[in-house]
Amino acid sequence: MFGLCTKFGKLTLCDNYLKAMSGNQSNTSAAPLVAMRGITKAYPGCLANDSIDLFVDAGTIHALLGENGAGKSTLVKILYGLLQADAGSIEWRGESVTIASPAQARQLGIALVFQHFSLFEALSVLENIALGMAVDANNELKQKIIEVSNRYGLPLDPDRQVYTLSVGERQRIEIVRCLLQDPKLLIMDEPTSVLTPQEVNDLFVTLRRLSEEGVAILYISHKLHEIKALCSEATILRGGKRVATAIPEQESTHSLASLMMGDELVAPERETHTPQDKVLLSLSNASRAAAEQHEVPLENINLNVRAGEIVGIAGVAGNGQDELMQVISGEQALGHAQALVLDGEPAGTMSPGARRAKGLCCVPEERLGHASVPSMSLTENAFLTAHHRTNMRTIGLISKRKSKRFAEQVIEQFNVQCNGTATAAASLSGGNLQKFIVGREIEQKPSVFVVSQPTWGVDAGAAAAIHKSLQDMARQGAAVLVISQDLDELMLISDRIAALCAGRLSDVHQTEDVTVQQLGELMGGASISAEVSA
Repeated sequence: MFGLCTKFGKLTLCDNYLKAMSGNQSNTSAAPLVAMRGITKAYPGCLANDSIDLFVDAGTIHALLGENGAGKSTLVKILYGLLQADAGSIEWRGESVTIASPAQARQLGIALVFQHFSLFEALSVLENIALGMAVDANNELKQKIIEVSNRYGLPLDPDRQVYTLSVGERQRIEIVRCLLQDPKLLIMDEPTSVLTPQEVNDLFVTLRRLSEEGVAILYISHKLHEIKALCSEATILRGGKRVATAIPEQESTHSLASLMMGDELVAPERETHTPQDKVLLSLSNASRAAAEQHEVPLENINLNVRAGEIVGIAGVAGNGQDELMQVISGEQALGHAQALVLDGEPAGTMSPGARRAKGLCCVPEERLGHASVPSMSLTENAFLTAHHRTNMRTIGLISKRKSKRFAEQVIEQFNVQCNGTATAAASLSGGNLQKFIVGREIEQKPSVFVVSQPTWGVDAGAAAAIHKSLQDMARQGAAVLVISQDLDELMLISDRIAALCAGRLSDVHQTEDVTVQQLGELMGGASISAEVSA
């Protein structure tokens, strides 16, 4: 009743909640900027929001925390007018409002940075922003984009085509589009998932400046160290209910995770693996010219990944990570077969299917549209890649029974929160879709596993489970290559580490011999003096 903060046996009063529940609500100047009361939303077989209360003051950075499927995305979609609640009310500056559409939300001053980008790939940055703001794509808007993006450390070229941009660069479009609308409440759903540490720091400077100017920020992230560094208040959801409110700086990341998960979180510890002599994945002077104007050419990539080890590749977004994944997966062929060798067999000109049959499984960075077909069911998405390595046919025809059984296995093993195998990929939360895609590839028991951004947008528990799965694969003799912008992740799970810069791969070093600062130097194209691993 009084908005108590649960903190492992002691209760602390949350000032923000008490203000919202005080008798001064008739005075709009004392009311929170936004008050959501008793919000309830049900789907068939799922109560996504169960009488949730949320109060956010102007000028505060308020965290919304919860594991995948806790109800965060549903709640903010209701606030942004994308969904309508079955019950409950919303007050804006003390006045009751009905937010029937995103257009109405924007008129109030609410802006949303989506986790899944709402962009048209065939259009330019300028055209996408103009569409999102319902204005003309003219020179005046172009100059505003340049001005705002540079002012906030999020540089964008308005004339670039979206399909040529990295995921990190696409994220900038969403953020700049919102900033151009002069929002009073900025909702950010996993905004740093694909940003480098420096980009995160720059973004935090921007958010703190906006907060000082009176803008309220509702910040959704699974990166609890970010929450502690940035947010002054937090509302925590679990199973569709508000279970606690907290002051992040007074909590540890462990206590916040426990509030989210409902039990003690067991995170994997760093472990080193004993690689075998056998090289399962080898790139030798692998080069690929840029096919498009803004693609990154790969230049003389040399890399060996042995059975039983995890190799990590760091890099700032747009430095060739996507291109490297494409030449490894077979989406883009190399000039000659010997440029890529799988388990001793030249594979540089093999098709993606042939590489999978040979033991290679890959998880690309973009999960919705690249790693999965949004409109297809989980059963159908399971078949798309797994049929190369598992028996999903009967007398040459697709076996729905076998495909469904495999999808069920992935859902169970990786705790994917969904309404069964018939669920469309697009209907899953970002974190649950990531768990399904990673699980789909791991359950195929590959001898070589290549994954880009493995824990993008997943909660602490799911990230720990994915990291453990990667460690288990290496322990069982697989060669694992992890491409990530999360340096903490790479330092935790990799045995050897390198960095991509402008399409060139650095020397590969033993992870234990490299500091985060040195890794940053590698990402910038410099060399370091650490011992190079053979």
